[in-house]
Amino acid sequence: MRLRSLAVAAAAAVVALAGCSSGGAAEPGAAADPAAPLRVGVSPTPHGQILQYVADELAPARDLQIEVVEFTDYVQPNTALVDGSLDANYFQTVPFLDEFTASSGAELTWVAPVHLEPLGVYSESVTALADLPDGATIGIANDPANEARGLRLLAANGLITLNPGSEATATPRDIASNPKNLQFTELEAAQLPRSLADTDASVVNGNYAIDAGLDPAQDALVLESAENNPNANGLVTRPELQSDPRIQALAELLTSPEVESYIQQTFQGAVIPV
Repeated sequence: MRLRSLAVAAAAAVVALAGCSSGGAAEPGAAADPAAPLRVGVSPTPHGQILQYVADELAPARDLQIEVVEFTDYVQPNTALVDGSLDANYFQTVPFLDEFTASSGAELTWVAPVHLEPLGVYSESVTALADLPDGATIGIANDPANEARGLRLLAANGLITLNPGSEATATPRDIASNPKNLQFTELEAAQLPRSLADTDASVVNGNYAIDAGLDPAQDALVLESAENNPNANGLVTRPELQSDPRIQALAELLTSPEVESYIQQTFQGAVIPV
């Protein structure tokens, strides 16, 4: 299932969420109340932890109220932002946002990068990539941005090569060479940690690895390099809220020295401030 179909499937759930909101969903384009709480959608780990730290420890000094709204998938935080149920979200990368806006036609605005969660390859059956057997099954994300990112990680570590020019949007069809005859199972990103019992290895996003009790710095067979990595997770809002003082204040807090120190002390290299 591709991102477009996932977005359609999630739409009903997002409408239900908006209907259950205690404050009601704001209409996109409506004037913002500068005293209203800022509703921000997050993945629980590490985004929810980081945002809760900001809400509890830093936001009161700026007279900023933050309502943390957790989601366990990568679709609803964007669709809820589009329909006005949220004022911002903090869970995604620029490539993921670009794919969502291209496939949905929605208009969302990147505000600021906050941290990097290195993508990693994990396995319950081997302790090194070189030990993967011929015909090994590899779990990868089924959304375009993370699928291409996972394939680039495998290519960077010599398991496959990709057709030149396909790297940004690569799918298994773009694999030019596959010496180990790897077989790919495409799953929703949130399901990849649980897939480890059924695959020889899986490429898992950092937030879902941490949430599943994995330590990326210790448990991953390989991790993405943080150097020149375009996949920072950041704050996103609707265009009409980009200049909202509450959004600007939140961006400043999320990129503050205090949050940098909190990320470093809490996640010990599994999450990297940018």
